[in-house]
Amino acid sequence: MSVSSVPIAALKRQLRDEARREPDPVATGPVTKETQIIAIYGKGGIGKSFTLANLSYMMAQMGKKVLLIGCDPKSDTTSLLFGGKACPTIIETSSRKKLAGEPVSIGDVCFKRDGVFAMELGGPEVGRGCGGRGIIHGFETLEKLGFHDWGFDYVLLDFLGDVVCGGFGLPIARDMCQKVIVVGSNDLQSLYVANNVCSAVEYFRKLGGNVGVAGMVVNKDDGSGEAQAFADAAGIPVLSAIPAHDDIRRKSASYEIIGRPGTTWGPLFETLATRVGEAPPVRPRPLSQDALLGLFSADSVGRDVKLEPATLVDMVGRDEVVRPSLEVIYDAA
Repeated sequence: MSVSSVPIAALKRQLRDEARREPDPVATGPVTKETQIIAIYGKGGIGKSFTLANLSYMMAQMGKKVLLIGCDPKSDTTSLLFGGKACPTIIETSSRKKLAGEPVSIGDVCFKRDGVFAMELGGPEVGRGCGGRGIIHGFETLEKLGFHDWGFDYVLLDFLGDVVCGGFGLPIARDMCQKVIVVGSNDLQSLYVANNVCSAVEYFRKLGGNVGVAGMVVNKDDGSGEAQAFADAAGIPVLSAIPAHDDIRRKSASYEIIGRPGTTWGPLFETLATRVGEAPPVRPRPLSQDALLGLFSADSVGRDVKLEPATLVDMVGRDEVVRPSLEVIYDAA
């Protein structure tokens, strides 16, 4: 063995030893960082923007300083908070200011209502760019505006969970938040997305990340129990179950905030606000595809269907297709 190969061999052993080590467990004590940055993920249309608009409003009424950041190209988070009014997005504002040779100021992109501060990152129009790249650009702009010095009690990030583009996983991949909350319902597609988010958290934990899942919000709960069963199997708590109630549906459709103290649904969001703040981030246990399907009845997911391999007869109507070979064969010399 040469002298130069000794340190290389030692380095390889060191890397193998590091790869064998399990990452440290997620901290289960109270969050000690002054600002809690929480990323909320869910399937498109599952109601995470509705949940976040009402949650942030209730937190503000409970005396907390809250910043709500919409990271969904639909920009519906702030629309719900501001009664249907759309606010200028960071991406479109920064583009316009850049063309004019002007800097972006906080007042250009951040707006407030009853103690809640809110902004939208925005995204490209359909077919005109990558939403993930827009999110990365948006966070770079936030950092230039002094995001890390703003001193909020809570920063809530609204992310699509059924888009696998790397930009949407930014808070998990780069430890930009302390914990993740998933929003789902008692249906397979939303729980599939919630399970994917848990898988992403676990994946980055194995790479040395520190983000954990604080829990799940069950929206449009019809009492059938699949979401609760998923949370139990994944090892995460259910922070709240928002019922599938016609009053909630109608008020949400008309951009009305229902998470107000002293109203019918006020106590529900007061409890959710407290649990969101206190819930520790935990390391989830993502389910396999079969385990996820097992939460539902066979009739609803078709588990009695068997995979039947296709044959050449199915494709061309006969057993054998003879094609001339283009291979060149040389005689032995």
